Formats: sequence, C-alpha cells, structure tokens
Amino acid sequence: MGIADDKKQLRQDAQLLRMKLACSASNAASQIAENFFRAIPMAARSVIAGYVPMRGEADPLPLMNRLRAAGQTLALARVNGKGLPLSFHLWREGVEPVEGTFVLREAGPDWPLATPQIVLVPLLGFEAQGHRLGYGGGFYDRTLRVLRENGPVLAVGIAFSGQEMVVPHDESDERLDWIVTEKFARGFDRLSH
Repeated sequence: MGIADDKKQLRQDAQLLRMKLACSASNAASQIAENFFRAIPMAARSVIAGYVPMRGEADPLPLMNRLRAAGQTLALARVNGKGLPLSFHLWREGVEPVEGTFVLREAGPDWPLATPQIVLVPLLGFEAQGHRLGYGGGFYDRTLRVLRENGPVLAVGIAFSGQEMVVPHDESDERLDWIVTEKFARGFDRLSH
C-alpha cells in the first residue's frame, strides 16, 4: 500500500471524526477567532482569504467577521477547475458567496481578484510538523506553492484540536505555517522540515 492508499483510508476516518467533533464543539468558532487574534502576526490592511465551511469543517466565519471589523480585507477562494490552483477574490461586506464547483459556497466569478498574505485553510487532519490532510484534490497544495513562489504568505489551518493525527506526506504536500484550533494556536518552522 502506498501513500495515496494510506491517505484515502485516513480521509474516510478523519471525516467521521471531524463530524463528531463539530457536533460537540458549541463555541469552537469564537475560541478559534480568539486564538487567531492572540497568535497570528498580521500587518494592518492585510488581505486574508478564507472559506465557507461545509461538512463539519471548523467554522472561520466568526473570525473573518472580526478580521473585517478590525480593518482587514477579506477574500474568498474559488475553484477554477480540476488540476488548477484556486483563485482568490475580494469579499465585499454584504455580498453572498455563490454555489460553485463541488457544491462549495465560493467567490463569484465577477468578484475582483485578490492576492492574500494570509490563507485560512480547511482540512481533515493535521500533525505536529505542519502537514495537513486535505480532501485529495491538491487544490490548496497547488495554490500555496504558486503563492509562495510569488511572495510571502502565511498558511493557517483552521481545525478542531481533536483533528491532530499522524499525516502521511510527500514532497508535493505544502506545509502549514500555523494551525489554530479552539484550544491553541501553534506555529511551524516550515523551512526546517
């Protein structure tokens, strides 16, 4: 069995675990927001890209509302097609996301493009060195690679603390810079591993 097979089984188990964690985490979203503000270094007027949660993902929307209220600029991801990196688009206050690829709520195709300095990353699992278990499409790995080739960007995984696990990985997997959960925020030295 190879790494792809290991990840496939792990994804199934991680989805079930995350749904259980989501059902028992009544105020996790506000705690995640609090831990983010305490730990993550941000310049004023940064562009911060997020996502609309689905299938039990840790909810970043309260955090994003706080970021907007603090004067940060929000962006939302958009899927451009299989095998392509995501694009990010400015998310104006009061504008609703649209239903897009894979039934995701995402940025509209006519929203202005944005280049984020911080990307909030959904996940199925994470481990102590900053590797994440995604959904298998490679969208965030490709996107983070492109963004990092063009300038500094912080990849911040948003998760429940119970999603920490051993994550199989290889050279195609982009690591997180931070993980923020309802219990902690932890930084990773991406260049040392």
